[in-house]
Amino acid sequence: MRHDAPVPTRDALPPIRFARSGGDRIAYQQYGDGPHLLGVPPAAQNIEMAWEWPDIAAMLHRFGQFSTYTHFDKRGTGSSDRISRVPGIDERVQDLAAVMDDAGIDRAHILGISEGGPMAVLFAHAFPDRVHSLILYGTGASLVPQDLPPEALAEVRAGLAHFCDVWGTTASVTVDMFAPSQANNTAFRRWWEVYERRSASPDTLAELLQLWELDVVTELLPQLEVPVLVQHRVGDQIVPLDQGRALAAGIPGAELIEYDGSDHFGFFGDVEGWMRDLERWVTGTVVNRPAIRPGAPRIVTLGRFAVERPDRDGHYGEVAHADWGSRLARQICKRLAVADGWPVTRAELIDQLWPEESDQARLNARLSVHLSGVRKVLEGAIVADRDTVRLDLSRVRCDLHELNRASDDWAVVDGYAGELLPEDRHEDWSSPARAGALARFGAAARRLADHATAAGNHQQAADLARRLVAAERLDDAAHRVLVGALAAAGNHVDARRAQEEWAAAMAELDTSVPPFEDVAGDPGQGLGP
Repeated sequence: MRHDAPVPTRDALPPIRFARSGGDRIAYQQYGDGPHLLGVPPAAQNIEMAWEWPDIAAMLHRFGQFSTYTHFDKRGTGSSDRISRVPGIDERVQDLAAVMDDAGIDRAHILGISEGGPMAVLFAHAFPDRVHSLILYGTGASLVPQDLPPEALAEVRAGLAHFCDVWGTTASVTVDMFAPSQANNTAFRRWWEVYERRSASPDTLAELLQLWELDVVTELLPQLEVPVLVQHRVGDQIVPLDQGRALAAGIPGAELIEYDGSDHFGFFGDVEGWMRDLERWVTGTVVNRPAIRPGAPRIVTLGRFAVERPDRDGHYGEVAHADWGSRLARQICKRLAVADGWPVTRAELIDQLWPEESDQARLNARLSVHLSGVRKVLEGAIVADRDTVRLDLSRVRCDLHELNRASDDWAVVDGYAGELLPEDRHEDWSSPARAGALARFGAAARRLADHATAAGNHQQAADLARRLVAAERLDDAAHRVLVGALAAAGNHVDARRAQEEWAAAMAELDTSVPPFEDVAGDPGQGLGP
């Protein structure tokens, strides 16, 4: 370990600052000088108390020698607010963004350590414009292998339960498992018992470890767009080397560096070895990403489905199908758009996406993977907790939302570009919003057509009636106004053609229409509200 600068005393430690996320405070520290490096924490830690142990303090100080280092305690742990329920990985991704926002960090190198690895991957996938590079230390695409037979999985669960039962006691097994080189270090073992109690309660830890089975990001690895460095110790027994190798193999272009040693904790063993490579990675040449685009993405649901984003000049273009990562991500975005900012339960989304499957825990993990695709396309405009998901309408525009809140009839008519999500017209979840949008458009167009007719503006009345007929082919009153308005405007050829189309539509209902001569020049009795 390099000790060419003194470790800060307690009085000189970086202050604890707090970012707000989901109504809770997230404790973080920022110090050092250089490129931004942001540490995503392992299961439970305490950034304030960590400085008390010399090896940890030396590692933290080393970060500050080559970077502006920011690290934080997850909600429910350390110096962050203690809460009744541990947030899922989607909320933790939002917490990371909240820390960056509060610390004034546009982009950073993201360091995912141990349990923080899947969360770091999810963040880098969803927010590539905010990530210079991704460093994954002692971690994997999942902390619990996904191919374990039932007997082995039961053994893992029993081991984790025992780990939590003895957490913070003299019987704690953390040092033996995570830092075998310190197994006989009595002073460290005693200090670590206190550190555990100040990091998380056993119940909170148990919830965090239960999520290990669900935090699976394997599907996202090929989609990562940022440079990735994977660092792993050969003898790590918590996350075996095979998982680190599989992680690197799954990411195109990832660099893997293996180190001797068996300590999972990075602050013991050959610390300078992996730190030197990390410094080279962070301070060397990295891929320059375009500036963050001006303006918010916008979701189009009326007449078609698309998400459009502005380029650096503010010109909007449609997100290509390939950029979504999966068809299911598009479906999730549609469902959230139809909800118009209201929360949609995870259970409902799971039932929509995987109606024939029943393993809710694993499906919830798969949902998080596809949500990452939505978050990436919408540039973070998703708010998710362990029960619900919704659009953040302060960060994304949606034509349905604007239609529903328009107070002017012309704004409603101009905003209605066609049937809501036409390719999903047979889906139950889309029907109420589709009917509501059509009704809102119809009422506004009828009022405007009546005003135009009363004012003698027959061409305008005809244009509005034509749009009503296009939206609802069997709208008898709109057909009548269209024929009468066209005739009154002197456009008899189009009026007779409209009469024929009216007759054909009403024939489907076994209903006849009045003779053309009775309608021509008479736009009818008005369309009403």
